[in-house]
Amino acid sequence: MIKTLAKYVCAVGAVIALVMTNYSAEIRTSQRGLELIGNAEGCYTKPYQCPADVLTVGIGTTDAVEKIDRKKIYTLEEIAALFAKGIKQAEACVNQYANGEKMPQGAFDALVSITFNVGCGKLQNSTLFRMARQGYSPQMCDQFRRWVYAGGKVLPGLVDRRNKERLLCLGF
Repeated sequence: MIKTLAKYVCAVGAVIALVMTNYSAEIRTSQRGLELIGNAEGCYTKPYQCPADVLTVGIGTTDAVEKIDRKKIYTLEEIAALFAKGIKQAEACVNQYANGEKMPQGAFDALVSITFNVGCGKLQNSTLFRMARQGYSPQMCDQFRRWVYAGGKVLPGLVDRRNKERLLCLGF
């Protein structure tokens, strides 16, 4: 899959710059949080099936954000708009179910990252969100390490991402 997508790779930094320029007034997630998400997800202008077998484009955008045209090659501007829309959806979930408005910036960014990756439905009743509803704590941040499974097995990419989310949550 990677070989066939190589010519469709886009620059995560360019997309984040567009998001920061065009959508920063609409989102709370910091540039650092966007970079964590973007670098973990990668960026592709051509839709592809992700490891979880979900049609994806840009920086982790799926049909849960907006219907993806599997035959289209997306522009950086379109990818930035879709990424911002997905971030806003993840932020709304964190605010509603994880006390997002009262979280310090790093914890908020980390919660948005995992929500963007896993989906709101899977996190709403999780121990992580339950602890967040009770207020920020370093123990809450340790919950990120539990979310490293896909298809019943531990994925090294998720281990790396969750470690980065945990550190961001802890304020590092």
